[in-house]
Amino acid sequence: MNILFASLGCDKNLVDTEMMLGMLGKEGFSFTDDETQADIVIVNTCCFIHDAKEESVNTILEMAELKKTGRAKVLVVCGCLAQRYREEIQEEIPEVDCILGTTAFDQIVEAVKEVLEGKKIGMEHVADIDREPIYGKKRMLTTGGHYAYLKIAEGCDKNCTYCIIPKIRGKFRSVPMEVLVEEARELVEQGVKELILVAQETTLYGVDLYGEKSLPLLLDKLNEIPGLYWIRILYCYPEEITNELIKAIKRNEKVCHYLDIPIQHGSDTVLKRMGRRTTSGQLRETIAKLRQAIPDICLRTSLITGFPGETMDDHEIMMDFVDDMEFDRLGVFTYSLEEGTPAALLENQIEEEEKESRRERIMELQQEIAFEKAEAMVGRKLMVMIEGRLEEGVYVGRSYKDAPNVDGYVFVHTENNLMPGDFVPVVITGSHEYDLIGEVE
Repeated sequence: MNILFASLGCDKNLVDTEMMLGMLGKEGFSFTDDETQADIVIVNTCCFIHDAKEESVNTILEMAELKKTGRAKVLVVCGCLAQRYREEIQEEIPEVDCILGTTAFDQIVEAVKEVLEGKKIGMEHVADIDREPIYGKKRMLTTGGHYAYLKIAEGCDKNCTYCIIPKIRGKFRSVPMEVLVEEARELVEQGVKELILVAQETTLYGVDLYGEKSLPLLLDKLNEIPGLYWIRILYCYPEEITNELIKAIKRNEKVCHYLDIPIQHGSDTVLKRMGRRTTSGQLRETIAKLRQAIPDICLRTSLITGFPGETMDDHEIMMDFVDDMEFDRLGVFTYSLEEGTPAALLENQIEEEEKESRRERIMELQQEIAFEKAEAMVGRKLMVMIEGRLEEGVYVGRSYKDAPNVDGYVFVHTENNLMPGDFVPVVITGSHEYDLIGEVE
C-alpha cells in the first residue's frame, strides 16, 4: 500500500518523520508523492507559532478531502499539533482515524495496521511526554543523503514565557552518547558527509544522563568518525555556552565554525518578561568571547518583535543591538500569542501590523549587514559542499557558513563534473544579496 507523508515544521520533527518512514518501509509499505495514488496519508504536524498551526490545520483538512473521496483509506495525524489539540482534532475532523502524540510515533506501524483492520483508534497512541526519547530506529533520509540531522535530545526545561514546547515535548531528555555515535556511524556509512546536531537546546546535552554538559565530549567522539566531513551545531542557548564547548569547537577540525544562538531580544526588560536567562550585557560578552576565540566563526540568531509590552524604546535598543553585533545570519519572527503560555496573559499585547512593521525594520538593517559581509568575502577561499547542478558548468553548494534551508548558497562555476556531497575549494569572485558566487580553485 502507498503512503503519502507530509512532514511539517522543524528539523527535529523531520528526524521523527524519517524514523517513521524507516519503520513503515521495513514493514513493506511503499511511498508516494502523488495524492491520487495514496492509500494511507500521514501528517506530522507543527504548532510552535500561529503560522505553523495554520499550515498544519490546512494540510490536515486538505488530506481529509482524500478520505471523503474514498481514495485514501487511512488518515493519521501526529506531531506537536496532534499532541496539543488532540481532542479538538478528534471532534472537528472525523476523517482522522488515529492521533499519535509527540512521544508515540514509534507506534506508527501498529497504528496504521489497526486502522486498516477497521479499528477507529482515535487517541490511544498518546504517550507520556516525559518518556525516554525514541531512538535506535533505522531512518529513511529525506535530505538527499549527503547531510542529515542528528537529534541529540528531546524536550526542554527552560520554560520561556512565550513557548509551548515543554508542554507538548516534555522535559529535557538526552539520547545516550553511545547511541548517537552509533547512529552517526551508520549515517556516514550511508553516504552522509555533514551531521547537523539538533535539539530544543543542544548546549545542555548530557546533564540529565551524565551530571554535566557533555556536548564537548560528544563532539570529540563524532570527530573521530572516518568519512565524516562536517559537524554543525544548532540551537545553542547563550547562557550555556562554556569555555569547554568553545575549546571543543576549536580542537575538532570537523566541527564547523558556526553556531546558531537564539537570543530573542536585546532589551533587558523584554528578556526578563520572556523568561530568558541572559541580559544584553551577558549576550555581548558571550558573542565577544566566541569571536575572540574563533575569529572566523559564523553566528546565526533569531529575534522576536512585538512581545507583549515591548515599547518603541525596547525596539530601538534591539535595533542598536543588531547594529552593534553584526550577526552573520539573523531571522526575525513576530510574537505569536500561544494559549497556555504565561506570555498570553500579559497586558499590552501589540497589534499584528505593528509587530510586522518592527520586524521589517530589523530585517532591513540586517540586510545591509548581511550584504556587506557577503561582499567582503570576495577573494576568500572556502570549502564548499555541492548540493546540485543548476545548469551546464554551474553548481549550487554551501560553505561552513550556511546551514541548509535557512542560510544562503554558494554558486560555483566549473568545467568539472561534480556530484551532490562533493567538497571543492572555491575562490569567491562575487556576491548577490545573501548568496556568494565563486569558481573552483
